[in-house]
Amino acid sequence: MATQCVTKVELTVSCENLLDKDIGSKSDPLCVLLMNSSDSQWYEVGRTEKVQNCLCPRFAKKFVIDYYFEIVQQLKFGIYDIDNKTVDLSDDDFLGQLECTLGQVVSSKKLTRPLVLKNKTPAGKGTITISAEEIKDNRVVNFEVEARKLDNKDFFGKSDPYLEFYKQTATGWQLAHRTEVVNNNLNPTWKPFRIPLQSLCGADLEKPIKVECYDYDNDGSHDLIGAFETTMTPAALIHTHAFVFYPQAEFECVNSKKKQKKKGYKNSGVVSVKLCQYTFLDYIMGGCQINFTVAIDFTGSNGDPKSPQSLHYISPQGVNEYLSATWSVGNVIQDYDSDKRFPAFGFGAQVPPTWQVSHEFPLNFNPADPFCAGIEGVVEAYRVCLPQVKLYGPTNFSPIINHVACFAKQALQQTTASQYFVLLIITDGVITDMDETRGAIVNASRLPMSIIIIGVGGADFSAMEFLDGDDGRLRSQTGEAAMRDIVQFVPYRQFQNAPRQALAQSVLAELPQQVASFFSLFKLKPPHDPNPS
Repeated sequence: MATQCVTKVELTVSCENLLDKDIGSKSDPLCVLLMNSSDSQWYEVGRTEKVQNCLCPRFAKKFVIDYYFEIVQQLKFGIYDIDNKTVDLSDDDFLGQLECTLGQVVSSKKLTRPLVLKNKTPAGKGTITISAEEIKDNRVVNFEVEARKLDNKDFFGKSDPYLEFYKQTATGWQLAHRTEVVNNNLNPTWKPFRIPLQSLCGADLEKPIKVECYDYDNDGSHDLIGAFETTMTPAALIHTHAFVFYPQAEFECVNSKKKQKKKGYKNSGVVSVKLCQYTFLDYIMGGCQINFTVAIDFTGSNGDPKSPQSLHYISPQGVNEYLSATWSVGNVIQDYDSDKRFPAFGFGAQVPPTWQVSHEFPLNFNPADPFCAGIEGVVEAYRVCLPQVKLYGPTNFSPIINHVACFAKQALQQTTASQYFVLLIITDGVITDMDETRGAIVNASRLPMSIIIIGVGGADFSAMEFLDGDDGRLRSQTGEAAMRDIVQFVPYRQFQNAPRQALAQSVLAELPQQVASFFSLFKLKPPHDPNPS
């Protein structure tokens, strides 16, 4: 069963050039955040504090909301000039608003937009900036720590070292973590451990962290071997190639008292630290682009598009299952692609002017530029293409999988986690080239690529379930195993009476983990630091 990608995201809001509604002073702005519920009703998530007498407020209070990759989460930020102490905002002057999606915010990491009034006209020169950060309360840092050549503090035997990690607070250093004691060892390796980032540095990557190394004594008079300070900021560690997946950062453990007394003193040992793994949001906020490709089944088993019984029949309301599936998944994915241009293909049709069967023809009939402008462009290309092709067969998946895999393979040659490819295949029937498809998927499992298959209509989709590796690693005909599970299949019929976002939720639930695990496997970092200083 797929699990949802849920994390908490912290939103920080600031504004510039707000309208001035007060006489003799400036507006006293407050920001209220609304979200759109499943029944399309807006509800209030929270409010910031009021900032007195300010047209360029930086609100201290943050909004913390659950982030679901699989759902389009509509947000509305409203700015009000607060003139009284009542909760009702209808008595207060409205300074402007912004509607956007949470996906747009997290993919931008910092989104600045003009404020508009309720009639959509500009709210003067007012702008709003929303910054997103994955909340550090939920995030942990995985440490692997060892030391070498520590000072010996014991007369009989060797030191029994342990480490203490301290967080800097307004009132001094606060203990965040203590390791176990490694007995009688000057070159200890401590067990791997985890510290919540909130506990370690208050989620502020610039805050100093102090690490002290002690020799344990039973009577509690533990001797300080040495100490060092650092931060979680990658810049502090990059010169030693320490940040994530790379060799340890090394810190000299210094005993200040010993240093004062002893000429030529260098250190009391060296401590090596390995740090944490990036999350899906780290990659997205660090500039990774999700490249979305749509492939639509035009085989004859769909039925004549002019017939209401056909799966390609477009109803008077302008929909069919192919369109609904494209809208549902594409609406989520498009927030994570900066240029919003999506290649869209068909397969299994006879295509003009030669009327040869093709298994990877562009919906816009332009092989040199198969890209469509946004999901609207994909839908429009499908509508225009449908009456111009002849539905035929067979149902071959491997050509379009290999087509996208070519681009994913090029992306793999880059040195950072800059590109990930998602192929959405919408189909009505049984795969004809199953052996070739299995081989194509096994090959693609080594690339930055995932495949979503949505089955429309009432066919037997047991073969599709086989491709979804939930029940075991997919193997090619030659016995080669997939490196990882990259296929998610769902039959559309399960979602016909479900809420609009349920289909996208189901098919996209595994994608964040697939993205993060792939880049982790290949030791690729985001294009730029997701947590800049």
